[in-house]
Amino acid sequence: MNRGECNMLKLFGTACVVVSTMLIGLAGSSWAGEITIAAASDLNFAFKDLVGEFEKSSGHHVKLSLGSSGNFYSQIQNGAPFDLYFSADIGYPKKLEEAGLTLPGSLYRYAVGRIVIWTGYETHINVAKGFDALREPGIKKIAIANPKHAPYGRAAVAAMEHFKVYEQVKDRLVLGENISQAAQFIESGACDIGIIALSLALAPTMKSKGMYWEVPADTHPALEQGAVILKSSQHQQSAREFLEFLKGEKGQEIMRRYGFTLPG
Repeated sequence: MNRGECNMLKLFGTACVVVSTMLIGLAGSSWAGEITIAAASDLNFAFKDLVGEFEKSSGHHVKLSLGSSGNFYSQIQNGAPFDLYFSADIGYPKKLEEAGLTLPGSLYRYAVGRIVIWTGYETHINVAKGFDALREPGIKKIAIANPKHAPYGRAAVAAMEHFKVYEQVKDRLVLGENISQAAQFIESGACDIGIIALSLALAPTMKSKGMYWEVPADTHPALEQGAVILKSSQHQQSAREFLEFLKGEKGQEIMRRYGFTLPG
């Protein structure tokens, strides 16, 4: 082999290394992607933990949007570009499925939520009295989520009606856009007491500032929570991976930690 042929082989080998490196880079970028999740605000703290663990294990990036289930339902009907939708009311994902807007077979009942009466330590309100605590004359404002589009708000109203306090306190209700905003109203002192998601009451920031009384589950419609992958998603495989992570051991442990009852 002459010197010219040797140089040609060296150049060819170098080119192969460069091309291989480029292909490896492209392969890596095809596996790691970004998914956009619309999630009910009762998932605020649970999903921040869940997303962090998922990103570490998968290499994918998650863009998390938190809000009321009803508002997200309307946005998705109007073409909002979400990949996954986690609702606090499984009825909304079922309606999207019926409308042909979801990936067939992706509907999943991921949890059952619970509600609690919560107040800050500084109010000196005895929440152990349950709904009788709402009748105390010193209470001026009671926070709940807006029942028009927030499932936790509807559950709060149903429980108040069950305990026959709704008519007495309805003029003192302050409606949050979603359950997280209702919790913020009480935590900040803007409201004296409120009915919020157990998952928020168990979050470190609220757990250290107040106390809660768990509302019996049989006093309001079950908060069955459901998720779907949207048919319009451009990242369906990554969305499937997130859903499978939620169903796995680590995902289930995080959901239990925040007070969710799990399917099965």
